Amino acid sequence: MQSASFSIINYQFDEVYINLHNYKEGDLGILFTTKGVFQKDKKVFELIFSVSLQHENTEPFVRINCKGLFEFKNVETIEDIPDFFYKNSIAILFPYVRAYISLVTTQANVPGIILPTYNLSSLEEKLRNNTTEA
Repeated sequence: MQSASFSIINYQFDEVYINLHNYKEGDLGILFTTKGVFQKDKKVFELIFSVSLQHENTEPFVRINCKGLFEFKNVETIEDIPDFFYKNSIAILFPYVRAYISLVTTQANVPGIILPTYNLSSLEEKLRNNTTEA
């Protein structure tokens, strides 16, 4: 059997909420959530990657939902998805989310919100557990 390979074929921001009235420079709390749907008939995987930013004890002032669509070769079932995909798919989408937040907040003529790079490998297991087959 050949090893599985994948590539990103599309991504989009389908939900964006930014309320700069609640934004203050300083330490930010960040929350990541992930969910996946493997479409067996098309051999594609839809990754829903959400990021929320907030200050302690406040409502989030940024909520971004990004959907990435990945295409597989040599994957027939959800069980065939290689372990490395779950970690790498998140790592592929995060720079787009990070750049989008930076671009929009900088263009709003306020001090831009520049997220650092993160090691998101802890999200791998969560994504695997939140993945369904359609």
